[in-house]
Amino acid sequence: MNGVGNYLKKHTEALVKDVGIEPACQLTGKSKATLGRYYSDNEEHADRFMPIDAVAALEAAASYPHVTAALSDLKGITLSHDQRRQNVSKGNVNTDVIALSQRFAMLMAEYQQAIEDGVITVNEAKRLLKEAVTLQQVLLDMKLNLEQEAG
Repeated sequence: MNGVGNYLKKHTEALVKDVGIEPACQLTGKSKATLGRYYSDNEEHADRFMPIDAVAALEAAASYPHVTAALSDLKGITLSHDQRRQNVSKGNVNTDVIALSQRFAMLMAEYQQAIEDGVITVNEAKRLLKEAVTLQQVLLDMKLNLEQEAG
């Protein structure tokens, strides 16, 4: 089995163990044996991988998105994991626009404070990064709401 396959199987195993084998069976509708085949390193199961819908169901219940993180690592993408978010927005586009303008104003206020002395310190950069990530989350909520309204 190639390195990518081994890497994905190890993260699939971590995902199943994070959720627990019994709950994983219930969430995916798969048997223990089937789930085991998805992360088995035996040559006969080398081409078997967990379906994406099963990964999504398990990652929703897991403490960390193990397989998604592995896939992003393989592609050279950095993820920012925010435990308080479930990617479910309760607002609508109008509330998102208001939140977006408020968060952008906060980012600009942080930026103004940071550049007053002409030097952005490490702490100032961290605050700017935090505001930028929060702004990104508002944009994601807005995107999800727009997609939902578009059908």
